[in-house]
Amino acid sequence: MSDMQDTMLTGSGGIKKTILHGGTGDLPKFITGTKVTFHFRTQLCDDERTVIDDSKKVGTPMEIVIGNMFKLDIWETLLSSMRIGEVAEFWCDTIHTGVYPLVSKSMRRIAEGKDPVEWQVHTCGMANMFAYHSLGYDDLDELMKEPKPLYFVLELLRVQQPSEYNRESWALSDEERLKAVPVLHGQGNKLYKQGHYQEATQKYKEAIICIKNVQTKEKAWDVPWLKLEKMANTLTLNYCQCLLRMEEYYEVIEHTTDIINQHPGIAKAFYLRGKAHKEVWNEAEARQDFSRVLDLDPGMKKAVKKELAVLNMRMEEKNQEDRNKRKLHSSTIPLLASLHKPLVLMLGGREEREEEEVEERRG
Repeated sequence: MSDMQDTMLTGSGGIKKTILHGGTGDLPKFITGTKVTFHFRTQLCDDERTVIDDSKKVGTPMEIVIGNMFKLDIWETLLSSMRIGEVAEFWCDTIHTGVYPLVSKSMRRIAEGKDPVEWQVHTCGMANMFAYHSLGYDDLDELMKEPKPLYFVLELLRVQQPSEYNRESWALSDEERLKAVPVLHGQGNKLYKQGHYQEATQKYKEAIICIKNVQTKEKAWDVPWLKLEKMANTLTLNYCQCLLRMEEYYEVIEHTTDIINQHPGIAKAFYLRGKAHKEVWNEAEARQDFSRVLDLDPGMKKAVKKELAVLNMRMEEKNQEDRNKRKLHSSTIPLLASLHKPLVLMLGGREEREEEEVEERRG
């Protein structure tokens, strides 16, 4: 390749850049708030150049906002050295790649259609890693245990200045995110009252993501973190109320259980989980959750009494249905037996006649 060029980035130790394909125009301005769109491929520095991640295989380019505290901040440095259309390979030492497994996990979750910030788990990514001792991917677990130098092959597709695009919640500053939360919360409540449950879930979810993005920068269980956690839990329970209306009962059980495991004193979480258990015929679990609600908040006695009455009615209907099925099954067996008996007799008579005919022929 005639345009290949090896350089060491000025002021950035542990990085070596090789231009594979030259870009066009002047070097763009990479000011705070600039949105950068690019493809990337991450490879190990082994003989096979093993590919860890490749955005082109996923089919969606990566987007980051300069100065927005992206976890792998070295990418800002690398991209800021590139022109539009340029393809470059960067060798980066372990000092720059230690957090890559966490970033990779988020990107893979996006590709799988899951929430990259894992807001439903109610802990930050670092806390999750220590709690469960796994990122959920064997190759990333290995890379987390033993950080290695990596190759990043980047292709710069587009650079947009802050005034040139509509900023989504992920592209906001922390201050802007926190200001957006009550607005999104109010919009979600209004949509819920109007019966637009799917649209309401999107507002609640966006608000939760704003909170979780800010919360990951706080120390777990400190006062600022707990304040954000309380806000997120409130929104998550609103989200679960929408899911109940949408008959997504098992998802409600999953989210409320996550909250209860972290904060076992929230009565509303037990109440919503009890309602979900009731809908899927989990009688024992529903009764246990409603009992816990009364322990935590006796003021909900009227609401719990109503839910238990509905549960009793539903279980009686189900038990009656089961009894009818058993009765039908038991009455069907004698009927089949009675139908079978004449057939046997008929076949037996036929065999006797055939034996008589054989004897007559012999005579």
